[in-house]
Amino acid sequence: MNVIAITGCDGSGKSTLAVSLAEHFAAQHTTELLYLGQSSGHIGKWISNLPVIGGIFGRYLLKKSAGVHAKPTTPPGNATALVIFLLSYWRVFKFRRMLKKSRQGTLLITDRYPQAEVAGFRFDGPQLAKTVGGNRWVQLLRKREQKLYQWMSSFKPSLLIRIDIDEKTAYSRKPDHDIQALREKISVIPKLNFNHANILDLDGRDPAEHVLNASIQAIQPLLTTRQR
Repeated sequence: MNVIAITGCDGSGKSTLAVSLAEHFAAQHTTELLYLGQSSGHIGKWISNLPVIGGIFGRYLLKKSAGVHAKPTTPPGNATALVIFLLSYWRVFKFRRMLKKSRQGTLLITDRYPQAEVAGFRFDGPQLAKTVGGNRWVQLLRKREQKLYQWMSSFKPSLLIRIDIDEKTAYSRKPDHDIQALREKISVIPKLNFNHANILDLDGRDPAEHVLNASIQAIQPLLTTRQR
């Protein structure tokens, strides 16, 4: 695939690197930057702007989404499970779009990348797999969501750039984020292998220019090989 994926904890500099790489390679290839997170906030805002019921329904969905993160092991109700599944399906929609553009020759730089090793939206994994219990409907959605993430993770990017960061630095850059969430990401993300993808590990505490240059040096040979 013509896909360069970037992953790491919030505050590691992954979004900054993604933008910089997209700008750099746009001079050589048709390049597009794509965010592969679950986008619950953006979806909630879009629904909130719908006429008549948008405001009420949007607030309801955002509340459900926040509750899932706060109490992931609580047996989800039908509505909560459906919201989670739809957020995952939205990610699948973006992933399919990525595959289509990749087959057309576009170089995709993705901010985040789905995996099926560890449950939880915080790690770009299936969220329902982190919950327990529920009725048959919930269990069905859980199994279907797991299969969606297994399918997405079966497509390995050309290169996955993983940016490491420490808790103190991450929180200093993202003081509005929950420190426990940052701590969990810092602990889990370095252990993921993303279906044994080709991984370049970088240090987010290094100057942004150094991280960018190291990424370009790793990516350029991959592009040169594909052009032959």
